[in-house]
Amino acid sequence: MKKLMMVLLSVMMILTLAACGGSNTDTNTTGNETNGEQEVLKVGTEANYAPFNWTQSDDLNGAVAIEGSSDFANGYDIQIAKRVAEGLNKKLVVVKVDWDGLIPALTSGKIDMILAGMSPTAKRAETIDFSSPYYESDLVMVVKADGPYANATSKADFNGAKVVAQLGTFHDTVIDQIEGVDHLAPMESFPVIRVAVQSGKADAYIAEKPEGEAVKAANIGLKMIELTDGFEASVEDTQVSVGLRKDSEYKEEVNKVIEGITEEQRIQIMTEVQSYQ
Repeated sequence: MKKLMMVLLSVMMILTLAACGGSNTDTNTTGNETNGEQEVLKVGTEANYAPFNWTQSDDLNGAVAIEGSSDFANGYDIQIAKRVAEGLNKKLVVVKVDWDGLIPALTSGKIDMILAGMSPTAKRAETIDFSSPYYESDLVMVVKADGPYANATSKADFNGAKVVAQLGTFHDTVIDQIEGVDHLAPMESFPVIRVAVQSGKADAYIAEKPEGEAVKAANIGLKMIELTDGFEASVEDTQVSVGLRKDSEYKEEVNKVIEGITEEQRIQIMTEVQSYQ
């Protein structure tokens, strides 16, 4: 009986040691995983500038949960962010940040990168770096559908009009290309700007074409005007890029992901997200 008990104890010890060995193997980390958990990639966005980014109450159409909120973010920027995160083998975490707080959030380390319809202007490049562009668009005017500027076709038609743009964007800098314009003080977000035009506080606002397409599809009493003479703007202003910290470790990999998205795929993504609204 004593010999049998000793044999059983020996077997139990062997099994216990084997189990412990297996456990140690399972907790080894590889790539971007720590203790079996994938590292996160914190992406900052305004979540207030459709179709590039917006907030919704559910996860339909591939929306991503917003950190610290019950809401979700979606839009062109979010769909590109998902591809970037996948390329970096990281878990995407979306952080909602007001437009003028995005660059401070990046430089302070609160977020890892910005995907918010942001143009890689020379002024911004003094503080942060940018990836290759992942979108390029034209500027349009947005007016009240039944207002006095609904049939405008050129900048001259907006002589005397009250025109506004978003604070901190190059859109605000081109308003003075309209002769005789009443250049209103810039406003902080597009929802606020849309209401200003709907209410008559402003006659028109300047935005990129996807925003114009979005308000047209939303049927909220606004109309997009594509000017025959257009605005003068540099390529860096009309492009959209990922904002990165100076000397970011991600830049090379992010560029690789973005440059791997063909022009046809970009158009398809933008078309799809516009259909979600």
